[in-house]
Amino acid sequence: MRTNFGAGFHVVPGRAVDTSAYDQYIGRWSRLFVPAVLAAAEVAPGYRVLDISTGTGEAALMTLPIVGASGLVIGADISPAMVEAARDRLNESSFCAVAADGQALPFRASSFDAVVCHLGLQFFLDPALGLLEFRRVLRLGGCAAVCVISTPDRAPMAGILADAISRFLPQQRNILYLSFALADPKRLEHLLANAGFRDIRVEREIREYIIESFDDYWAPIEAGIGSLPQAYLALSDAGRRSVREEVKARLSQFEPNGRLIMNLGMLIGRERA
Repeated sequence: MRTNFGAGFHVVPGRAVDTSAYDQYIGRWSRLFVPAVLAAAEVAPGYRVLDISTGTGEAALMTLPIVGASGLVIGADISPAMVEAARDRLNESSFCAVAADGQALPFRASSFDAVVCHLGLQFFLDPALGLLEFRRVLRLGGCAAVCVISTPDRAPMAGILADAISRFLPQQRNILYLSFALADPKRLEHLLANAGFRDIRVEREIREYIIESFDDYWAPIEAGIGSLPQAYLALSDAGRRSVREEVKARLSQFEPNGRLIMNLGMLIGRERA
């Protein structure tokens, strides 16, 4: 049993993005960390900012008010479906969405004042190559910021799901755990240094995440947006029931009074060209 993931892993090939499901599955917790990412990148009014792995444009949406009318935000994503979703969502003259591989960016050297990559670098086939590209397109003295998920236990809403699904799809375990591929801060620091960045700082950020109920958490998974939900839907009926029951039981430790309340840990790397 296999899942054929599309470019970027999050969208089924040939399908449009269900932006509502994507927001419920990823957006509502990923946006908790965007302000820290933009602060790390020192985004300022009038800046040209490159948002790599823009997805549906969550980070770009928060960047636009900062750069203002005199600035520009380019949202790049390897998935054309994500680019279309971001373009439809952010219908702003100072935003441009382009389909591009973060490991081979179609921009001249030193084109941007700041570069951000929010929850995308861990999915790169070659993160080191991607960081070289981030450094290449960033002007001298400009800042880049990357945000990646910490270890599975520090992101239980994804870690528990990945663990449960991988029991049924052991041959896809490496893909199912890509979300946590850069969870080691020392490795992230090493990658940033090898890319030629300086003034490197990698810090763990923690935010409290609240979901009104388990059913609220589970609904977007049934929609199949994201790599883990796609893998879940590829299971048999019995497999899906088993995964849901296991995840519900294991998440119950975070469920006082019916709501899921958990701390999420991310790593945010800040670096200067």
